[in-house]
Amino acid sequence: MVGSGALVPASVLFLFSVALPCLGRSHNVTRPNIVIMLMDDMGWGDLGINGEPSRETPNIDLLAREGMSATAMYTAAPLCSPSRASLLTGRLSIRNGFYSDNAPGRNAYTPQDIVGGISKDEILLPELLAPQGYTSALVGKWHLGHRSPYLPLERGFNSWFGSPNCHFGPYNDKTTPNIPVFRDAKMVGRYYEQFGINRTTGESNMTKLYTQEAVKFIEQEAGKGPFFLYWAPDSTHAPTYASKDFLGTSRRDRYGDAVRELDAGVGAIVGALKKMGVAENTLVVFSSDNGAALVSKREGGSNGPFLCGKQTTFEGGMRTPGIFWWPGVIPAGTVTHQVWTQMDLFSTAIELAGGTIPEDRKIDGLPLARALLHPELEIARPVFFYRGDRLMAVRLGGYKLHLWTWSTPTYELQKGINYCPGAEVANLTTPTPTDHSARPILFNIEADPAERYPVPPHSQEYSKQVPKLLYAIIDHRRDLKKGVPQLNWCDPAVMHWAPPGCDALKTCLPVPPSKPTRCYWPH
Repeated sequence: MVGSGALVPASVLFLFSVALPCLGRSHNVTRPNIVIMLMDDMGWGDLGINGEPSRETPNIDLLAREGMSATAMYTAAPLCSPSRASLLTGRLSIRNGFYSDNAPGRNAYTPQDIVGGISKDEILLPELLAPQGYTSALVGKWHLGHRSPYLPLERGFNSWFGSPNCHFGPYNDKTTPNIPVFRDAKMVGRYYEQFGINRTTGESNMTKLYTQEAVKFIEQEAGKGPFFLYWAPDSTHAPTYASKDFLGTSRRDRYGDAVRELDAGVGAIVGALKKMGVAENTLVVFSSDNGAALVSKREGGSNGPFLCGKQTTFEGGMRTPGIFWWPGVIPAGTVTHQVWTQMDLFSTAIELAGGTIPEDRKIDGLPLARALLHPELEIARPVFFYRGDRLMAVRLGGYKLHLWTWSTPTYELQKGINYCPGAEVANLTTPTPTDHSARPILFNIEADPAERYPVPPHSQEYSKQVPKLLYAIIDHRRDLKKGVPQLNWCDPAVMHWAPPGCDALKTCLPVPPSKPTRCYWPH
């Protein structure tokens, strides 16, 4: 019997996904609409429901009060590109190839000189939803490769408005071109040109445009058949921005302005679902691609009680907000302590859509539809924390074991950059990669979410828990088949000199000679 706080072995998980006979009153449970709202660098502690004192996220907080909060939602990587790749494939980056092995244990992503992208051998969520009749749209940042065959419309999405990369710039178009914004398969302008971002004031209409596009998609597709909307705005990633109506309205400077506008966007999207009469047949998930970046006082968020931030495999780097909303199906005002990963969204979405989870490859995400109905349900499962190609830590139940530690590289600390400002812990937040495999560091993560006080190595608790976590690592490594690394090579010739559609806009730039080199990943 499953009671409050009970742990259900993953080996019996299939019992919960054989059939879902009744998820709610007259709901078409096999094909609900699915909306995933993925923020960029937004921290767990940035939401009012998680204790942010200014309470500047009323719409997101309402989403939680009307739905369910997941206290333990994890990404698959501590930065943007690999975490997004894992969400859409249901697989760890070490399997789907979204990593680099140029140097051990380094975070890699997709800057505009990256040669690779998401492998053609991977199957993405919209590609599996399409046979079930879903129309899929991406609104916002892609970050999984910016050339063919990596672009969204070639990977299952029916429409796209947004950018393939982050909004860095402005660039001079001589050594580095400005980043394009796409509509479907062609660019319709560039950041800092047709799509302005004022680096002095922080003013930009991009979040407003992303919200309008999401609402428009819902209005067009509601009632036609099931749809999948992946809303991925990026205004909380530095350099942060907001539109004129929101600038200067937060108590948290420009970052807070961006959060307030995103919160308004959440309200508008939920409002569109209600207006079009599809709210009760729509699952909405709210999360972030990684923990808050703590390197800027003006342009970084909060990870609440958790240690460190983006780039690290401590809790602050990989534990993110998690909210599920589905009126009449998910019990309102509930909290779950089920340990989720964003890879579970892949498997759960396919389960709800009535599709088939691929069996020809290892899928790390679990189908957890039952956990949406039963907040008390807790299915025991390991969560693996990777930094690049290196397994750094594992969580199982209430315990987390660190095999390796690394916080901020020494040379960045010397420049005033710190991923753990004011929160250094001896022998844990190490400025160089440190191997603890001979005597791993154990935390009771439920009792000590800030990872401040490790379990003493000679204690009975340590002796009892460590073997369980080490066995989980052995099982993980036994069937680990590494994907071919996609983030090893960079080349200035592949930058956004002449994206599709530039000829119609008369904005094509001359492409320099190809000079492929191994990408340098500093952290």
